[in-house]
Amino acid sequence: MDPDRVEVDPGLEPVEIPSVLLDEISRHARESHPEECCGLLSGDDRARFRRLHRCRNDMTLLHEAAPSTYPFDGRAAFHMNPLDYERIERDAEAVGERITGVYHSHVGARAYFSSVDLAFASHPDFPFPDADHIVVAVVEGELLRAERGLFRRSGHGGEFRGHPLREVPA
Repeated sequence: MDPDRVEVDPGLEPVEIPSVLLDEISRHARESHPEECCGLLSGDDRARFRRLHRCRNDMTLLHEAAPSTYPFDGRAAFHMNPLDYERIERDAEAVGERITGVYHSHVGARAYFSSVDLAFASHPDFPFPDADHIVVAVVEGELLRAERGLFRRSGHGGEFRGHPLREVPA
């Protein structure tokens, strides 16, 4: 149990996101299983979540190369490939968009913002400090179950709060 994690608060206002993007995040999570998937969302002032961009999760490579520095592998954490997110940011800016969201999956766990997620998003070198964070959970069993939440700062530099997601047509 992670005492510092942020849970989705069903009492908070749901955040709307196009169903095609949530479907693609879920597909990416299933394809990446048993490791976490990760990626970015871009948009603008009219549509916060317009496009999805997959990134490679380099956490297992980092863990294998330096386990004391990177104690988790890709089944328990993610590390976006820097070349991927730098290219995505340039491509988004070229069409008048910005990075508005970071997404990743939890494998065999619920959709919450863990202490590892919080540390990553709060690190001074994190490249997208104003981005929302979407977490999807995948658990294999008789059926694949997906659980989703969006984690957003309350005000500039405030604490993260977990919002439910509401799917809307694109």
